Amino acid sequence: MLLLLDMRNSVLDAFPHGEAPLRDLLSNVAELREQCTRWRVPVAYAAQPGLMSEQQQGLLRDFQEERGPRLDAAQRRFPDCVAPRPHDWLIAKKRYSAFHDSTLLWRMRESGRDQLLIAGVYAHAGVLATALDAFTHDIQPYIVADAIADRTAADHLQTLRFVAGSCGVTLTTKQLLVQLRTF
Repeated sequence: MLLLLDMRNSVLDAFPHGEAPLRDLLSNVAELREQCTRWRVPVAYAAQPGLMSEQQQGLLRDFQEERGPRLDAAQRRFPDCVAPRPHDWLIAKKRYSAFHDSTLLWRMRESGRDQLLIAGVYAHAGVLATALDAFTHDIQPYIVADAIADRTAADHLQTLRFVAGSCGVTLTTKQLLVQLRTF
């Protein structure tokens, strides 16, 4: 299963448009999404359901970027090149990990999936937390190194090193697509 984390405009607007890392992130995620759809690999999107109350946010509110008035429709959308399709799964993500208080684990178990390809933002938060959580549920996490992004290159690399050394596999979009073609 391919899981795309926090790919809404409201989050991606933090990156300069038309430049790295956003340009590369969108290009690689679009390629992954297209190939996974072609090979009938399920695609899931996990994103926060707009603004949550302070009680719903809990401790996350101290680190939350999306404050103020509710997000408008444009901010809640996904970029067209990576937008969900009717058969994709949409998962409300209330914490960094897409597994926390969501239907992701149940959906994966029901569909017999035990491997998770993770792409999206932010590497040091949602990507890392989801990879660790997948591992604790005996789901093999694969982090697509050039299909994740973070505010700094240091945070990006630190996440890749940590995952590779503790709980999962890190590989590039090209490496992943070559591996998927062999199955």
